[in-house]
Amino acid sequence: MFAWAGEQALRLRPNERGDGREALACYGLLRADTGAMLLRFVEGRPVSQVTEDFLGWLCERFATEGKKVFVLIWDNASWHLSKRVRRWIGLHNRTVKREGGCKIRVCYLPVKAPWLNAIEPKWLHGKRAIVEPDRKLTATEVKQRVHEHYHCEPLEPLTQNAA
Repeated sequence: MFAWAGEQALRLRPNERGDGREALACYGLLRADTGAMLLRFVEGRPVSQVTEDFLGWLCERFATEGKKVFVLIWDNASWHLSKRVRRWIGLHNRTVKREGGCKIRVCYLPVKAPWLNAIEPKWLHGKRAIVEPDRKLTATEVKQRVHEHYHCEPLEPLTQNAA
């Protein structure tokens, strides 16, 4: 980690297996209109079904605000590019056209250009703000610190349905 640390560089200790989890998954959306972050943690892995659930939650939220379309700028993560998610977005947009709601307009980033996505610096600053160099944080501590850093309300995590 790059940081001003005086004479000694700041070194993070390697993660040790503790609570059985290697990582936490968190979906996030940076709103261009307000600058706010909308976050949902995930119980399990960020698979296509969870991505669909996150997008559905966003669409419901935006529709209640009277928004008709939201533009989603995405990198090339496998759960963003999956055929299942692309089909879900197409079906969702056709349903919105018939019944009303909030459409999704997806703009994919070039493969090696993550800096074009405005959320990337937010993620980077967030990671640096919550890190604890002397110990591994628990999942609860990570969630709490993330919500505090981004000024987000803690919401029920999205869950991966058993196949």
